[in-house]
Amino acid sequence: MRALPLLLLGLVAASAPAFAQIKLQQKAGAGGPETRYFTAMDGLMDGNADVILKETRQGKTVTAAVLDVCYPVDKSSDRKDRFVANLTVNGQTLSGSTQSIADKQPVAVKLTRKPTGETFEFRGQITVGQTVTEVASSDNSDLSEKEFQDNQTSDDGITPQPKDFTDVSPESVGVRVKLEQAADFLKSLKGETVEIGTSSLAVTCDAMRAGEQTINLTVDPEHSAALLAKAKSTQGVTAAGWTSGVVEMDRTIRFAAADWRDGDKINKDKIASAVAGVLAKTLSAKPASAIWNANTGKLKLILKRPSGVYPALGLTQNLEVTALVSPDKPGATDRLMLWVSSPATSTTDDSAGAKLNLSDDSASDEEGNEPKNDNGSIDALTREFKGQRWDADKSVWK
Repeated sequence: MRALPLLLLGLVAASAPAFAQIKLQQKAGAGGPETRYFTAMDGLMDGNADVILKETRQGKTVTAAVLDVCYPVDKSSDRKDRFVANLTVNGQTLSGSTQSIADKQPVAVKLTRKPTGETFEFRGQITVGQTVTEVASSDNSDLSEKEFQDNQTSDDGITPQPKDFTDVSPESVGVRVKLEQAADFLKSLKGETVEIGTSSLAVTCDAMRAGEQTINLTVDPEHSAALLAKAKSTQGVTAAGWTSGVVEMDRTIRFAAADWRDGDKINKDKIASAVAGVLAKTLSAKPASAIWNANTGKLKLILKRPSGVYPALGLTQNLEVTALVSPDKPGATDRLMLWVSSPATSTTDDSAGAKLNLSDDSASDEEGNEPKNDNGSIDALTREFKGQRWDADKSVWK
């Protein structure tokens, strides 16, 4: 195992976030046991460790302590390891041993805890495997049970039964699954027309402590309900539903579905043709290609028009637009909704013969790869589809 530099160096350092600076409060229920926490440790594992020291106190005397440390196994990986050590209290000394959860490394902890007014100082050693880390930290503040729990709340945004797709995105699905069953769930998705967000594969410290992780998936909205039904019936899955995704309501329209369906299926070719036709007019460009992604249900449109950057060269400006069509809510509905992205642009030399090789270096400008406006494309699409726009102030379709 590589060296674990700075493990617990600066345990609850003075520069920790503000909530760790809360002063020691008056003890509720004097005479009874109280739980206090040290969190938001600064400078641990190059600033990447997540540490919680939980103390049980009787008055000012510590009667029990638990040290929970989650840390990256190495700098080149997002994979985490964690140990939880129950510490024996002997006066000012906290000591104990355990084994790390993932790599089964032996762990030994020996700390000296010293009150310094309303803060605390920690010194000592922590050994993980063959690596010994010196601990020297002062000016550490603690948290009450309520303060600690308030800071632990998190929301993965999963909505199992949304009333519609105005707060969640129809192509974006989240599945919360127990860690021990996560690998089997992911393997069950092999061969499925679905994309898995690779960032959600990393098991975070919060996930390790909760025993569950949330997998983010992108799927064709017409298949999302079936995917969720399958997920909910899978062993180890504790929650599944829609989450936030690409759809922005200010670029979304809603319209009657009857003219845009073949039976119970959305007529995607007809929709692609209509969208391309409208954008060709509003953007003064010619449609070049329209491709539907089978995994995500997204439409990728490419339109082309002469570039004005250097007219004598006869260059071409390429406009790439992403669109997504879906029912306006889960279950049976007679309405569809259409989201269309702002155009992303690039420039190429499409002239005959030898060509200029151009690099798209506008990415350094946040808006450099998008036109200043899309010439009322969303309003034009609303008219074409006889649709409605979303009123964000009143939270209704208008």
